[in-house]
Amino acid sequence: MSEAIIGVDVGGTFTDLIYMEPGGGAVRIAKVPTTPGNQAKGFMAALAEAKVELSGVANISHGTTTTTNALLERKLSKVGLITTRGFRDVLELGRRTRPTPYGMLGTFTPLVPRELRLEVVERMDAEGNILTPLDEESVRDAVRELSEMGCESLVVHFLHSYRNPAHERRAVEIAAEIWPNNFITAGHAILSEYREYERGVTATVNACVQPVLQRYLESLRRELSEGGFAHDLLVMQGNGGSVSSGIAAEAAVNTVMSGPASGVMAAAATARATGIDNLITFDTGGTSCDVGLVQGGVPDVTAEMELEYAMPIHVPMVDVHTIGAGGGSIAFVNEAGMLQVGPESAGAEPGPICYGRGGTRPTITDANLLLGRLDPAGLLGVAGEAPLEAVREAVRRDVCQPLGLGLEQAAAAIIAIGNDRMAGAIRMVTLARGFDPRDFTLFAFGGAGPMHAAALARELSIPRVLIPARPGITNAIGCITADLRHDYVNTLNAPLSRLDISQAKVILESQIEEGRAIIEREAVAVSTIDCLHFADMQFEGQTHLLTIAISGPDVTVAELQTAFEAAYLERFHVELPEIRAVLVSLHSAVIGRRPGAPLEALAGGGDQGSLGDAERGRRPVWFGGEIHDTPIFARHRLALDAAFDGPAIIEQLDCTTVVEPGNHVALDDLGNLVIEVTL
Repeated sequence: MSEAIIGVDVGGTFTDLIYMEPGGGAVRIAKVPTTPGNQAKGFMAALAEAKVELSGVANISHGTTTTTNALLERKLSKVGLITTRGFRDVLELGRRTRPTPYGMLGTFTPLVPRELRLEVVERMDAEGNILTPLDEESVRDAVRELSEMGCESLVVHFLHSYRNPAHERRAVEIAAEIWPNNFITAGHAILSEYREYERGVTATVNACVQPVLQRYLESLRRELSEGGFAHDLLVMQGNGGSVSSGIAAEAAVNTVMSGPASGVMAAAATARATGIDNLITFDTGGTSCDVGLVQGGVPDVTAEMELEYAMPIHVPMVDVHTIGAGGGSIAFVNEAGMLQVGPESAGAEPGPICYGRGGTRPTITDANLLLGRLDPAGLLGVAGEAPLEAVREAVRRDVCQPLGLGLEQAAAAIIAIGNDRMAGAIRMVTLARGFDPRDFTLFAFGGAGPMHAAALARELSIPRVLIPARPGITNAIGCITADLRHDYVNTLNAPLSRLDISQAKVILESQIEEGRAIIEREAVAVSTIDCLHFADMQFEGQTHLLTIAISGPDVTVAELQTAFEAAYLERFHVELPEIRAVLVSLHSAVIGRRPGAPLEALAGGGDQGSLGDAERGRRPVWFGGEIHDTPIFARHRLALDAAFDGPAIIEQLDCTTVVEPGNHVALDDLGNLVIEVTL
């Protein structure tokens, strides 16, 4: 019986699949257009494209944008909220910020309208002591009222429930007797931290997307089962780990940003395999550019992401900075007469003009085509040759004529502005956080990432670019390399001088116990279960948190003090011995280790030849304001000891890599392209 594994990642433009047989056996990939209306159609189309026999597959891991898209497009379930009397407007008041920093303009629509936010009688104080007992009858009345108003999902969010969840738990028990389905979210169960606003929004986000994700996964599991798949489907989470699809919807908020996380996990696996400690991950597809950091082979994780204005989602996620810049970003001259690229995107439908699916506005992909960087006869998913004349006409109309530029100048300007926006995203995760880009390797992937990586590295003085063996499907690879992972955070908010360390021990042990129980419930084969522990700390009176790694339940106050002081000194280059340190929260990640994917199998073999054999031809390509006669290489024909200088274009099924003049290229043992950048 085969033990083949599959990873499927749904992106904004393409759905990517990788199929791998054990022991370095067959590797198949597929890249099909995403079906935004129903992602399951694109998922199944990718399986068909790869000619997968589902009965012989042991595991499928899936990265989905279902919840992220639902939030961004506000295609959400109708949610009702029950909260403490006097606090129904917490989600709307928030932090009293404004959508725009200057003036009185800007609108904000809360996830739950006021008429669906009901109050009940109960109250805990900040230490978890009961001030007002829960009025159970008022809970029943509120649940019935929200059900009658057509709410599909329910949130119970009480003041200070992170300290004492007794009232929330009882309210959920009462609601379960009346509510017509299982879509009931308790705030403390999703996020057991202080800050009522952030905890309430996170719980509400979970309730908004829970039915959406549940319906999608049920439909997908049904189709897979009918096709012969007899095992559980795993779903990527934003924290970089996987979860059984059977329980994924219970904490649906954890799947937000799962797509970007899967790519970072693949980068981390590659970093560990190649011995490169520090990477800047640069994932550019059709609609967005996602940038993150991998340090010491471990991705940076944050619990303070804001998906959009007034939508803080405070669950642990791989720390990725996203901007609307990708191959489908539309170029136009704005009202000020300036050339602008993005954030509006042509998306998967109709896509760039060169896709021939009805697009009429020029994009970054169209500009790359005009500059000779893409083969008009070899675009993935395009039947026949790309409509070059339609691309030229659109660029002349929308860019050349308003700005008085030639065709190549206009295309180069589109690329330059797009690159500037992408470079800004890299600066945000490096320079803005005190890291020097020169200390990192740029790990470029996605359908468009390798086209722009060399130019960005030169701009930011990054000395080296690493392009993985299958850059266009790296996110799908991340799905199959990800372990099971569950994160737990509990607030203590106690100065170290008054900390009861036994309380910290109890919290960490309970987090471990809960994580192990969830992994056992998932019934997915794992080799070992590891636990990582962290403490969120700050100096008293400050609001900025620093996350430090700790040893586990046996941690001591002295260890916390020493580790925090060292982290603070490294981050801010200052010592503050006169101020007391505060332990704000404890965080445990419980990880069920799955067998890793054999990355060396991705390099291929068999048909690799000499450098001359790999050259498919030559064509004129625009670099730095002039045309260069540039060799075009087929990547699958490059031998593992191949080495050459740019300029060059390297083509493969899932992407095109652009090597600038003066750069040096070599392949490593895993089939990664290593580009040494001329600065």
